[in-house]
Amino acid sequence: MRKFSSSGIERLMITLAFLAVSILVLSACGSESGGPNDSGKLRITATTGMIADAAKQVGGDYVEVTGLMGPGIDPHLYKASQGDVRKLDHADIIFYNGLHLEGKMGEIFEKLEKSKPVVAVASKLIESQLLSDPAATGEAVHDPHIWFDVKLWMSAVEVIRDSLVEKDPSHAEQYAANASAYLAEMEKLDAYAREQIASIPEKSRILVTAHDAFGYFGKAYGLQVTGLQGMNTMSEYGSKDVSELRDFLVDNGIKAVFIESSVSSKSIESVIEGAKKLGHEVRIGGELFSDAMGDEGTPEGTYLGMVKHNVETIVESLK
Repeated sequence: MRKFSSSGIERLMITLAFLAVSILVLSACGSESGGPNDSGKLRITATTGMIADAAKQVGGDYVEVTGLMGPGIDPHLYKASQGDVRKLDHADIIFYNGLHLEGKMGEIFEKLEKSKPVVAVASKLIESQLLSDPAATGEAVHDPHIWFDVKLWMSAVEVIRDSLVEKDPSHAEQYAANASAYLAEMEKLDAYAREQIASIPEKSRILVTAHDAFGYFGKAYGLQVTGLQGMNTMSEYGSKDVSELRDFLVDNGIKAVFIESSVSSKSIESVIEGAKKLGHEVRIGGELFSDAMGDEGTPEGTYLGMVKHNVETIVESLK
């Protein structure tokens, strides 16, 4: 039997330790390469809560979904962290809204789409279905808040379904069944929203919010909608905007305005104060979910629950 000196044993131990570390590193890299994880589930990363919820509903037991933007997060202003970039890099499929909602993440998506599916859920919508931003100059900019027309958001669900089927055809039947069940629930929600909004007296169907996120909602369900800021919360507003909205409230006898969970209430409060100085009392009718859903585990933490909450809050305050 060959005998090793003490120095030889030390060198052998160092070599074995190095090999062990190398194997661990290679294993870690392999597990993060973008393929299915150990459970065999597709790893999905979605930008907004609404998209993440749709992906969970369609994917069911065959996906693991990570959402980047939680409750109260404004996607217009959102900047991806290093942790977010890792989540995107490790995903098998990425879903985002498109229509410049996640404007600060465009370059990241462009790089990642070279190696994996990076899917805009608004991709099936055509020009005639989209609203334009009147404040935009030059290139046409569309309103990205498509989830507030339930019928339009059904198209986004279909895009998610088709993308999952293409990526994982072995579970195509399950994805199709999950999507069908979810779309049926959305049909019921759309009908409920129409019925409830129609119960508001026609002269009172005026929705005033902090920023102009509810254009599709107003068009779909018969409300006049106006916001202090434009469709994008990056747009500036000044004293002229405040005074014009104040006068609008006074001239139309509007009694209630709404704050948003993802937008500071200071702007709308200044309008309320301005109306009060003119002798017109305006109250906050409630908090609406616009660019983000509610807390996880609550009804408002789902798309269906969020829309229902908004409908019921609006009706209760304007009826």
